[in-house]
This record gives sequence, C-alpha cells and structure tokens, in this order.
Amino acid sequence: MLIKDILTVGKTAVSFEFFPPKTPKGWEVLFETIADLTVLKPAYVSVTYGAGGSTRDRTHDLVTRIHEETDLEVVAHLTCVGHRFDEIKRILDRYAESGIGNILALRGDPPADKAVDGTFDGDFPYASDLVAFIRDIHPEMGIGVAGFPEGHSAVTNRLTELEHLKEKVDAGADYIVTQLFFDNRDYFDYVERCRLAGIGIPVIAGIMPITGGKNMLRMAELSPRTRFPAGLIRTVERAGTEERIEMAGTHWAAEQVRDLLDHGVPGIHLYTLNHSAATLRIGESLGLAGFDDLL
Repeated sequence: MLIKDILTVGKTAVSFEFFPPKTPKGWEVLFETIADLTVLKPAYVSVTYGAGGSTRDRTHDLVTRIHEETDLEVVAHLTCVGHRFDEIKRILDRYAESGIGNILALRGDPPADKAVDGTFDGDFPYASDLVAFIRDIHPEMGIGVAGFPEGHSAVTNRLTELEHLKEKVDAGADYIVTQLFFDNRDYFDYVERCRLAGIGIPVIAGIMPITGGKNMLRMAELSPRTRFPAGLIRTVERAGTEERIEMAGTHWAAEQVRDLLDHGVPGIHLYTLNHSAATLRIGESLGLAGFDDLL
C-alpha cells in the first residue's frame, strides 16, 4: 500500500524508523526490536540509507527482509548525492522487483571521506531531481521527501527556503516527513508556512525521544539547527542520571505525541534508533494497545 493512501484513511498514521545494523548481532537485536514494536501496530516503518550510499546493500537487505518476514509496510530511504542515473535506476528496479513501492527521496550527505567544495559529483544535484527521476521511470511508486521545521543547515534565507521544498512537491512528492523537533509550535508553524507557499500535501511530524545526556549532545551535533527549548533543558538538568534523563526524555516525547494526536496531524514518525523501550513507553503512556486504535 502506498503511504499517500495510508494518510487518507482519516486517522493519524504512526510510523517507526530503523537503520541497517553493521553486525550479525545488530541484525538479531534489531529484529527483536521490530518484534517488540509490532504490538503497537505501526502504519508503516522506514529504513535509512547511509551517507553517499554507504549502506546501500544493507539498506536493501533490511527493507526486503522486513517486507518478506513481517506484515509491515516498509519505506526505503534513498539518497542521490554522488550517484549516477544508471545507479539509481538499478536500485529502483531492484526494489520494484522485490515488491517495494515506497521511497523516501533525499539528497543526502556525501561520504565522510569525500571533500565537498560546494559542488556535487553525480547526476542529481538536489532531491527534487531524484523525485522527478523516480516519478518518470517508476510512476507507480510512492515518494516521500524531507522537511525541516527549524530550517535546513545548507539554506541561509528563511524567507525563500520553502521554495526548495515546493520544487520537490512539484516534481511529484506525495508527502513530507519532518526532521526531529522538540517544540510542537515549530511543527504547526512550519505546516502553516507550507500552506502559504502553496504546498498542500501531508506533513508527517518527526519525533525522536531523548534517551540520555550523551544522546542529547549527539542530536545537537548531528542537527545543528535543532532547538532545545528551555523547559526541556531544565527537565534534563533536574533528571541528573542517564536513566532518569531517559525517562524524562521519553515523557517529553510522549507529551509531544499526545498534543500532535489531539490536533489530528496526518502522521507521526518516531525515530527509534533501533531500540524499542522509549517507543513502547510512549505507546503505553497514551493508553494505546496499538496505534491502529487511533480515531
């Protein structure tokens, strides 16, 4: 089923994100996590794609394994920076042959060992080019794109930044998944700005629970535009220990999810970091046997 169709059933679609493990033990742990989380009955799950295609085969293997061994709808992330047309076509053809019909189209970051001088090797300068390519050669596929409520790190003009998002939508994107945020007002304002820019497709809210002090610092390093509200910082400081920070961070995320559900957002995407505990606590704190219970 295409994600765009899932988003039209009249209730908030809650989904989870995973990344390809590096070791056999990691694969075993991840599938234990997936088994744990199936009780929450997510609308779909997604699998990330490493910088410059560094996890290409592992991403494909994980996507196809989830597709073949579970009843979960799965979305394959695909980045285009540094790729050629024939490479992307082979990847898409391979997914189509495996029965995978949903792609999250991203520009992505170049591999860490590649110097970047402002230009990009490959045939896809921007994610909008990838969206148009997918729509052209596999029009049957569903396509999602990324959104940045707090602004993209590569865009300095906050008045014109949504023009880039509009280009992805005009190229054929079906829905938007946001980068993580910790204040729902940023999400609601972003959706309103999208509408003012003529962007009418669904905007799925991306939520990542804080699971420790080190985890919070890592988030700040990876997403320099991310805003940590004063109330969240005070909460973490009061918690003190890593265990209590995890509990406090999960509670904060659960309150975000509750508020988003109360406002009837089209979708909520939980970044799991391949662990089930925080996501399960969020579901339990909302009194849900499964997210498919949502009205």
